[in-house]
Amino acid sequence: MIPIQRLSIIGVGLIGASLASGLKKAGMCNEVIGCGRGVKNLEQAIDLGIIDRYYHDPAQAVEGADMVVVAVPLGSIAKIFKSINEALLPQAIITDVGSAKLSVIADAKKYLNDHLAYFIPGHPIAGSEKSGVTAAKSDLFANNRVILTPTKETNSEASEMVQTMWETVGAKVINMSAAHHDQVLAATSHLPHLLAYSLVNTLSKMDSKDEIFQFAAGGFRDFTRIASSDPQMWHDICLSNKDAILQMLEYFNTDLNQLIEHIKQQDSEQIEAIFSDAKQVRDELFLINSK
Repeated sequence: MIPIQRLSIIGVGLIGASLASGLKKAGMCNEVIGCGRGVKNLEQAIDLGIIDRYYHDPAQAVEGADMVVVAVPLGSIAKIFKSINEALLPQAIITDVGSAKLSVIADAKKYLNDHLAYFIPGHPIAGSEKSGVTAAKSDLFANNRVILTPTKETNSEASEMVQTMWETVGAKVINMSAAHHDQVLAATSHLPHLLAYSLVNTLSKMDSKDEIFQFAAGGFRDFTRIASSDPQMWHDICLSNKDAILQMLEYFNTDLNQLIEHIKQQDSEQIEAIFSDAKQVRDELFLINSK
């Protein structure tokens, strides 16, 4: 028996489409229902064999589904939960892919009512600055981490099913608390994106911006690549994980001000120490992660 009979993907973008594609390739689901607003994107998903049919109404899309994956921006999740609550099968499993978890859990507690035991918050640590179904890859999650943040209400069998789903597409699944997830992601993902966006904005306001961008080298392109990510998604992340992000910004700003002061004072020893320590940490980090 195929583990998932009917998979409903609400938000057929990079993450949702890649998951559906990977599950279909692995033979883990019998039917995939897509849901979204853009007809062109959904038609492309059918042409690519990623979904079998689609609806624009989330309530229609989840009818009869035993697995529902909500892959929309964080700011839209509450509305989706509210709209699908009464249409869900009694034991339908619901999960999401949002980059902040405390806010999503709060939305679930408010709108999913009797389905809360079958809601497993999740976040795949994978992606691209590209978006849409045409960017989807069936192996997007291979050897990448997926974090699950079950709550005290979570049904253990439902949680195991979501874990199996992600492992089927090659992901390494880790369980942690929602609060810890939000703190970790604020440091490792949210802060870098905010810095990339901010740097591009700062340079774009300079009188010599044309010359600056003309001579931008590989380092600038590498650092700012993520500033090409979906602005709406990152707007929602900033508001949904506000407290943890502000904490990290203040922490980073303290260290940045210290570096500014060392440069002002031409403190060669401290400047070199900061750069040397950072290089050592990064080299060791990526050496460990490559194993």
